[in-house]
Amino acid sequence: MRLKMRAIINANMVADKEILEGKVLLFDEKIIDIVDRCPNDAEVIDANGAYVSAGFIDLHIHGSGGADVMDATPKALEMISSALVQTGTTAFLATTMTMSTQNILQALENVKTSKKSLAGATVLGVHMEGPFINVQKHGAQDRAYVQTPTLEWIEAYIDEIKMITLAPEVEEAQTFIKTMQKKYPHVILSIGHSDADYEICKQSFEWGISHATHLFNAMNPYHHRKPGIVGAVFDSPVTCDIIADLVHTHPSTLDLTYRIKKDQLILITDSMRAGCMKNGIYDLGGQKVEVREGKASLEDGTLAGSVLKLNDALKNMILHTSMTLPEAVYSVTGLPAQKLGIKKGALKSGYDADIVIFDEDFSIISTIINGEIRYQRN
Repeated sequence: MRLKMRAIINANMVADKEILEGKVLLFDEKIIDIVDRCPNDAEVIDANGAYVSAGFIDLHIHGSGGADVMDATPKALEMISSALVQTGTTAFLATTMTMSTQNILQALENVKTSKKSLAGATVLGVHMEGPFINVQKHGAQDRAYVQTPTLEWIEAYIDEIKMITLAPEVEEAQTFIKTMQKKYPHVILSIGHSDADYEICKQSFEWGISHATHLFNAMNPYHHRKPGIVGAVFDSPVTCDIIADLVHTHPSTLDLTYRIKKDQLILITDSMRAGCMKNGIYDLGGQKVEVREGKASLEDGTLAGSVLKLNDALKNMILHTSMTLPEAVYSVTGLPAQKLGIKKGALKSGYDADIVIFDEDFSIISTIINGEIRYQRN
């Protein structure tokens, strides 16, 4: 049964990289149109002057609400999905970790069988962060499970896999990247947890890598004589993502990255199970993590993902960089949707009616998914 047409009025509408005032957004399961007047037969939602945009999309999130993708249970995915709607996130890539092949396969199978039954944010597929990484840049990933890149055991789930973070300099990576690009071009290949030098990184873009994972983190630093991965990303028309939690990256670095990459920059959370939770002791990939004052760390002090919420990432970029509100919104809506090749992330006719209403402080008022209200602030 088709949903009744609804209309959002009195909104500052963030659409097409600008803010529209005095317009009305019409939708049912899909976006119908942006018009000047509200039809008489529409069910009205009054935004009361708040901002309205397409729903946020997180390309890199391990967990939230006390659950982790690697828990590999329907309940865990439901807990993550339900927590994310409070942050304005309407869709996400369930992100796996460098663990045993069996653990990763269980997570892939769980996403395949459970993704359609979720009541909150939509799971768009899987982002495999590892295990095809460089042991020298494993970060909070368990180096004991790092593998040589292979299609052998992931090919059975290739329809679920939308993104793979890997190190192009490791053995067999070049062959793997070229094969993936030829056979499965829908999968985003991203450089991350890598120690590739500038030249190898640039070559990997020619092989098929088109993105960089959590820029600056788990990779060699930029140096004026060895620009490395960061320099190659800055010099190339590839997209990249960044963790704007003011812990992983300094505000100055966030602003520099924005000014260089502009509309090729995506905001992500890299959140672990402590997202939307209190301070305390948690785990990530079987490793003990302490969460305190917005920072998640292993016992040796290594950063272990984040507890960042995507609406707070937007807020941080607006407060600490020269990024405009429409640009910030585009970085978590239109750009990730285009990268995935899906009709989400824009308030355009025929696109999925994934919508978020938020105030000037980026606190979420309402989250709408496929035309249905999934979260409403009390």
